[in-house]
Amino acid sequence: MTDHSQNQARPQPQLSVFDAVTIVVGLVVGIGIFRTPSIVAANVTHEWLFILVWIVGGLITLVGALCYAELSAAHPHAGGEYHFLSRAYGRSVAMMFGWARCTVIQTGAIAAVAFMLGDYLAQIVPLGPYGPSLYAAISVIVLTGVNFIGTTEGKNLQIIVTFIEIAAVAAIILFGLLGSGQAPATTQSAAPETAALGMAMIFVLLTYGGWNEAAYLTGELKDAPRNIAKVLMLGTLILVTLYVLTNLALLSILGLEGLRASNAVAADMMYVVAGEPGRIAVTLAIIVAAISTLNATIFTGARVFYVMARDMTILKWVAIWDSRGKTPANGQVLQGTVALALIALGAITRDGFKAMVDYTAPVFWAFMLLVGLSLFVLRRRYPERVLPYKVPLYPITPILFCLTCLYMFYASVVYTGVAALIGLGVLAAGAPILLFRIKDDQEPDSPQAQTEITALK
Repeated sequence: MTDHSQNQARPQPQLSVFDAVTIVVGLVVGIGIFRTPSIVAANVTHEWLFILVWIVGGLITLVGALCYAELSAAHPHAGGEYHFLSRAYGRSVAMMFGWARCTVIQTGAIAAVAFMLGDYLAQIVPLGPYGPSLYAAISVIVLTGVNFIGTTEGKNLQIIVTFIEIAAVAAIILFGLLGSGQAPATTQSAAPETAALGMAMIFVLLTYGGWNEAAYLTGELKDAPRNIAKVLMLGTLILVTLYVLTNLALLSILGLEGLRASNAVAADMMYVVAGEPGRIAVTLAIIVAAISTLNATIFTGARVFYVMARDMTILKWVAIWDSRGKTPANGQVLQGTVALALIALGAITRDGFKAMVDYTAPVFWAFMLLVGLSLFVLRRRYPERVLPYKVPLYPITPILFCLTCLYMFYASVVYTGVAALIGLGVLAAGAPILLFRIKDDQEPDSPQAQTEITALK
């Protein structure tokens, strides 16, 4: 394969609706559902309110998915949100988003999930004080290697681990709703004056987070303009169903007090109904969930490295799509390298997971708000464009989504404090990359051009 042919290679439609839905569900149904219910329970005052916030969170996620469906159907591209922002506000804004995603949001998420996976693996086979960090690094190297080899390999692995994960969640639901047992007595309680519904919603939406990654699959989704709405709708409905039923199961066994007192809600619930074997089974399920989330995050994340490099006069080696493996192989290498650097930092601080979650939130929600506003901008800029899918109840739906993003940005700044400033500081530190921006900002409007970035001359 010659260098010239490698540079001319482009993302090709190879993912079915089933493949894409599997990747999205695998991204979202991760470790969060095994941890956040206790935090949510500590910030609500009644059992019905506990379930209601999960339903409301699902509805908000559905609203966001409807908005993304219109954007993704009208502007299918391997760059996803990067492409939306580029077309709406210009490459400078898109490149700053790319910088934030490549150095903080996506790589930080990869490192955070890898640390959580390492923590659980270290419980099974300890490797000393740095065991979790070693497991985290090994997992990133292995899964990056799988996705470096090719999209098909990464996709197939995702299908396997996602179905194992869903089976585990289904078992938790069945044991919780049909099983019985006496939850251990607890004395801890969240007093009404300390409960914060806003905080509860932050963690609910954090647990639902990841659905927006579907936008990065449109450059490789078969008949993306028609199928991306199906992917987002099916994926979201599956997620809402799984999460609401899971929390009903947890609540039915542990009760609100038991949820508040537990740091491992699924394991504690399974211990009540199935004893120690149940606890071990859930621990293994959490490991599979972490692998599923980590692989899917690595799969989608490298696409931004690829498209941003094509807009820059440097890092041209990252702007190569490997035609053999049908994957942004060099983007995978760079992404994995940055994630490993963050893992090394986390190994020193040992508070890496919390710090990464905290300082990524404000930056994430700020750009999510810009993406939501881009729907209005692009409709006005291209009024003649035939939209394959239109968001229902326009403009109410996107306005609701934008208001949600604005509130989440505010809440993340308020609740994270210094960590939020660190994230915003990292974003500002990326401004010099604009000096390497390709000067030609013209982007063709042909249907073919909407599925790829203009090649470097």
